[in-house]
Formats: sequence, structure tokens, C-alpha cells
Amino acid sequence: MKKFNFSDKNLNNLNQNGQHQFAMRHAMHMYGSNVVYSFIPKNGCSTLRLSVAMANGCISDISDGHWIHANNGTFTPGLRDAITADYAFVVLRCPFRRLASVYLDKFVSKEPEAWLYRNQLNRSVELDDLTFEQFVKSLAVPPMKGFNIHWKPQSDFLLYSQYDDYFALEHFDNAITTLKQKINFDVVDARSLTGHGTDKFDMLNDRCFATTAAFDIATLKRQGQCPSHQAMYNDELIALVQRLYADDIKLYSDKCDAADLLFR
Repeated sequence: MKKFNFSDKNLNNLNQNGQHQFAMRHAMHMYGSNVVYSFIPKNGCSTLRLSVAMANGCISDISDGHWIHANNGTFTPGLRDAITADYAFVVLRCPFRRLASVYLDKFVSKEPEAWLYRNQLNRSVELDDLTFEQFVKSLAVPPMKGFNIHWKPQSDFLLYSQYDDYFALEHFDNAITTLKQKINFDVVDARSLTGHGTDKFDMLNDRCFATTAAFDIATLKRQGQCPSHQAMYNDELIALVQRLYADDIKLYSDKCDAADLLFR
């Protein structure tokens, strides 16, 4: 039987345990194999949520893929199902890359998450002018770091104290192969559906883009270019993320490979 990560963190009824309930809401039960997958936004979760929906018989192929966006909670396991799962897995990501990905995707493209962020700051920022440096520095001011699931610490999503497998997004092919071998699970690539990735751009590494306005990066992306994740950082931001996301960096180092961190 599995052991929950947050169930004993307070003495409240488990239904009122906010940490546990949050982690439960970000878990998906695969019925045929009795598997639980904990999904973390920006960690390949669109691909895996699509694959789970197909495995559970709710959609047929990627042409129905947008179904997943209204059904994050459809496969949330019950308490018994969660604790008696035969196998559980999660995908982790280098915290430096995850934050850069959030900014280059959600903020540069002005996705809904960017507007919610602006509202949280009482509309004191203009999204076109927002730089990655300003975004990261704002996360040091409570409650911004936990305000949105796309940059909320990865450790907050862990339903279990120990998973059968921790996969690194940086080596996602390993996850595809292992999941097929262990639980006969087919991973269906959703990148063409979401457009979240940077694989279609020429990556820029010739200078630091930490203080480049989102509008200017959007212009580059329209021209088929995009700053690399590494190019978004200066020394100050590296140190700040090391402090703000210390638990995630330790988690990634312990469960994956510290050598795959963008900065060590």
C-alpha cells in the first residue's frame, strides 16, 4: 500500500487537509492498470493527461485532445483507489527550466495565466513590458510563488511520500519506454495540440534575455526565434531561484540526476 505525503502534516479531517486535497486533485487514476499518475503543469502533463484519457476510454485520439482541458478532475482517484494503487509515477523537471518555460509560454503569449498574474498584482504591471527578471523577483513576495499551478513548487503536487518511478522531463524518452514496459501504457505526444514547446524555434544563446520585455521576445518568436532557457538567466536570478525553489532542486537532485539541472 502507498503512503500519503501530506496526510499526517496536520490533525484535521483529511477532507480539510488542504495540502493533501491539492495533491489528490492533481492525480489521475488509470483504471485498467490501477495506476496513479501525479500531474505537474509544465512537466509534460498535457501529453500524459491526453494519454490517460485515451487509456481510460474517454477519447479516441489526439483530434479530441482539447477534451482534457475541461476534465482535469475527471479521473481523480478516490481515497481507497489512491492508497491501493499498484503503481504510481510522476514527472519532475529542472526548476530553472520550468520557470523559464512558464514565462516564454504563458507570459510572452499572454495566456490566461498571465492576466491572472497581472490581476493579482492589482494590474500594476503591463504584460508587454514584463521581463523574466521582474517575474522571478515577484515570486519572492508572498503569496505569488504558490499563486498559480504553473509555477507552484513541484513538491506540493506529490500525493505520495514515495513513487515507484520518478521521471525527468529532460529524458522523457525514458519515461515513454519504461511506462510501456511496466504497465503497457502508450504515451501520445500532445505537443502539436498545445504548441507549448520550443522545439519549432531557432534557439538563441548569444546574449542574456533576463531584462528583455515580453513584447520583444514575442516579436522574436513570430520570426521563428526564441531565447533558450539558459539565456533567460543572470547570476542574480540563478541565486534567487536556488533560494525560492530549494526544495524542488533537492527533490530533482535526489530523484533524478543533478547533472541535468540547468545550473548547479
